[in-house]
Amino acid sequence: MGETMLALRKTAPEPGLRLEEVAVPEPGPSDVLVRVLAASICGTDLHIRDWDEWSAHRIHPPLTLGHEFAGEVVATGRDVRHVEAGDYVSAESHVTCGMCFQCRTGHAHMCEHTQILGVDRDGAFAEYVVVPESVIWLNDRSRLPPEVATLQEPFGNAVFATGEQELTGRSVAVLGCGPIGLFSIGIARAAGAAGVWASDRTEFRLELARTMGADDAVNVDATEDVAGWFKERNEGHGLDVVFEMSGAARSITDAFRIARNGGRVILFGIPSRPVEIDVADAMIFKNLSVLALNGRKIFNTWYKTSWMLKSGVVDLRPLITARLDGLDGYAEAFDRLAAGQACKIVVFPNGEEAAGEAAQPSRKALVGPGAARRREPTWAHR
Repeated sequence: MGETMLALRKTAPEPGLRLEEVAVPEPGPSDVLVRVLAASICGTDLHIRDWDEWSAHRIHPPLTLGHEFAGEVVATGRDVRHVEAGDYVSAESHVTCGMCFQCRTGHAHMCEHTQILGVDRDGAFAEYVVVPESVIWLNDRSRLPPEVATLQEPFGNAVFATGEQELTGRSVAVLGCGPIGLFSIGIARAAGAAGVWASDRTEFRLELARTMGADDAVNVDATEDVAGWFKERNEGHGLDVVFEMSGAARSITDAFRIARNGGRVILFGIPSRPVEIDVADAMIFKNLSVLALNGRKIFNTWYKTSWMLKSGVVDLRPLITARLDGLDGYAEAFDRLAAGQACKIVVFPNGEEAAGEAAQPSRKALVGPGAARRREPTWAHR
């Protein structure tokens, strides 16, 4: 077929990205074709752009980036049963095998054969994306605008991490104020934590931490004794629950110092290199509970995530620090995120006007700015 679209792609095993015009993908028998209304940039996308050691071993160009999105279904494969054209959707980015031990015992988020959108298969930094029906999530058109619906995927990480412990009435530390850390602050505050304190090395993010409900936040580069700072604000005592969200070696070490005897440390940040820990003094003698987590439960976490956002329990809009109307300005957006001067940047591949129209409940088919130079895909149900 002759239809084409714009897509942001890693075209070669080297630093950089390219905006290309490529063919609109055709859905397979069990797939859904989605017109992307909003997509958000993640730290993983930065790693792929920069072509670091992880990317060099994992990514196989050419590849369209992007795994956080919201859009509208325009075509479905012949075997699709639960999704139809016009549905307003997002998707779980982890496409799991469904057959391994983890998948068959309710732990698909640990599937060893996972393929990730925008990492192992083409993603959503494009005008259209194809995803399996099995990972589609139906959105509430009237209560989740595209710029918020696209954040469900990363927000789910924080919902998973915070949901594994009791927070009501507890003192909470969040180390690292990237998006997941900031989401966690909002959740802890909404859950009725007795106190929430945060740390980071970027003043921009520290201010966002306060906006999301942190009682106070500290710049680790300006403080010699970070653990002492947290304890001082908790009446001299160690904290009940410590979330390590940065993966920085110093932060991981501080997490075990900040936690009270018998407290709980949640390790969610991913270190770039091995970290040495004194297991005896840092963990055993303190009787700590230590939990290492990654991702979110499929789809258990999505139900909780959707409810929290639709009900307004947590408002993520203050964390949308930039909006990109179309894909053309991607380079500046990536640079701003890499410099720590943004939290979540939302991209509207088909234009922000089209995304706004999608919020109207009566609307079933969208015509965006790309229609003038390209026809809408005409594939029907197969």
